[in-house]
Amino acid sequence: MTLQECYAALGGSYDEVLGRLRSERLIQKFVLKFLDDGSFELLCRSMEEGNAEEAFRASHTIKGMCQNLSFTALGDASAELTESLRGGSLDRANAEPLFARVREEYRRTSDAIRAFRAGLEQA
Repeated sequence: MTLQECYAALGGSYDEVLGRLRSERLIQKFVLKFLDDGSFELLCRSMEEGNAEEAFRASHTIKGMCQNLSFTALGDASAELTESLRGGSLDRANAEPLFARVREEYRRTSDAIRAFRAGLEQA
């Protein structure tokens, strides 16, 4: 899998990130580091515990990383969740479906990055 194919699989914009970072090597470095970030785990734990403030912080961090890396689908999902949590309250009826979408897009993104990484390891 090429980096461009990885971006297609995760619902991102390779051309946009290339315009921003200007180097495929740099893009690859940050894409692979994405899996090491603990924000998604923090988001899951915070949502489970009903901690709106921490969930907001985690979803906001995910949104920012996605904007920088042009992970469009996950970025859009996390932006919606971030806005629903803004203000420090957790309206579960509103936040749960948004959180489910973030979980699904995170899985899709992580799976694509892992497939990309596996291809690098086999080369």
